[in-house]
Amino acid sequence: MKNNKMYINGCWVEAKNGKGIEVHNPATGELLGTVPMGGGTETKEAIDAADGAFKEWSQLPASARGSLLRKLYDLVMEEKEEIARIMTLEQGKPLKEAVGECIYGANFLEWYAEEAKRVYGETIPASSKEKRIMVLKQPIGVVAAVTPWNFPLAMITRKLAPALAAGCTVVLKPASQTPLTAIKFMELVEAAGFPPGVVNMVTGVSSQIGAALMEDERVKKLTFTGSTEVGKQLMKQSADTVKKVSLELGGHAPFIVFEDADIDKAVDGAVASKFRNCGQTCISSNRFYVHENILDAFLRKLVERIKDLKLGNGLVEGVEIGPLIDSNSFEKVQKHVEDALDKGGKLVYGGKGQHLGINKKGGYFMEPTVIASATGDMIIAKEETFGPIMPIISFNSEEEVIKMANNSSYGLAAYFFTQSLSRSIRVMEALEYGIIGVNDGRPSTPQAPFGGFKESGIGREGGHYGIEEFLEIKFVSIEI
Repeated sequence: MKNNKMYINGCWVEAKNGKGIEVHNPATGELLGTVPMGGGTETKEAIDAADGAFKEWSQLPASARGSLLRKLYDLVMEEKEEIARIMTLEQGKPLKEAVGECIYGANFLEWYAEEAKRVYGETIPASSKEKRIMVLKQPIGVVAAVTPWNFPLAMITRKLAPALAAGCTVVLKPASQTPLTAIKFMELVEAAGFPPGVVNMVTGVSSQIGAALMEDERVKKLTFTGSTEVGKQLMKQSADTVKKVSLELGGHAPFIVFEDADIDKAVDGAVASKFRNCGQTCISSNRFYVHENILDAFLRKLVERIKDLKLGNGLVEGVEIGPLIDSNSFEKVQKHVEDALDKGGKLVYGGKGQHLGINKKGGYFMEPTVIASATGDMIIAKEETFGPIMPIISFNSEEEVIKMANNSSYGLAAYFFTQSLSRSIRVMEALEYGIIGVNDGRPSTPQAPFGGFKESGIGREGGHYGIEEFLEIKFVSIEI
């Protein structure tokens, strides 16, 4: 056990109330340690620090900010095995997958270390010879970054890297289930030499920390990844101080396999999309639409592919699917499976859940599960499952499947497999989603914009689009 601390204004501090939040291993239920139960007071101190550091940080040359980000990238890469081990202990994903997240997360630091130097202004032709028009881009100010438990490192770097590159200062609130990865990352922030107050981290009661962040007018920007329900509440709260918001919210991704698809490639893409992180990703495929002419072949190859997937503790060699994060997730996944079977779904593979923990704090596992003959009236066809369940729905026309795929209030990611160029163009244009994987089950990359349509969010993360979210545009008219 280790008593960890918050990081505010370059110092490691405890909560004023002396209380802590327990962190448990989701694979076993074991207590890993505690983190401070901070609240409004500590959050205000973090905002004070970020606000105090903003002027000097924002005026640093972009190359200087970029150099610090590059140094932080190097430190994360050097420590990736240790970070991954911490991540697996508190989040549950297989160790190999956790190492992959460390590399992916570090790449945002590397990308924005360079992108800091590419925040360009503009000159615009004036309407008279006596005037000159300029457009400047400047950092927005103090940023509140609220991150989820399913990607404890990558969701931090995807937000902090562009914010810092732009010249903003940050107050980070990591998820209470997975704060240890964030604390390790903050140790590297300190080691990299970021000035005090530029990056701050508070842990504790989400409602109190969130209220302090949203009520303070000095916080100019909120970047949040989490559920649509919480995102809507934060959006309402941001209205009082008119904060700029970036919201990466829930998804309900369709995965379409057309009759001309390479079935082997489609199966590989389906497995990569569905079972990564035990299905606990916002862009995980939730509805699988397979053309009726290839349904039997697809199911046969799919079962052959997933029957050897090893389920268990992510620290064990060869494990490919870890635990669900907690009992609530376990109960939700079971409910979705039971509802699908009650409504006529046919269990093709899996379906069993089990509790292997030493207490109710962890150890909830679910087999990779395939349910055929799924229909649109099932809960699993309407709601995000966040678990390793594949409902298979057959279709017989392109028009029909596009209509079914778009029949959702979510619009984050969608996938389809075909060998037709014409169909690829038609379908990618017709799908109402912010991210499209064409013959690709893993489209995420630091240099491309990540975000969704409809109730899946506002704004984009990644690429040059990501840094724009942390900049204000200033128009200057000069009469000479």
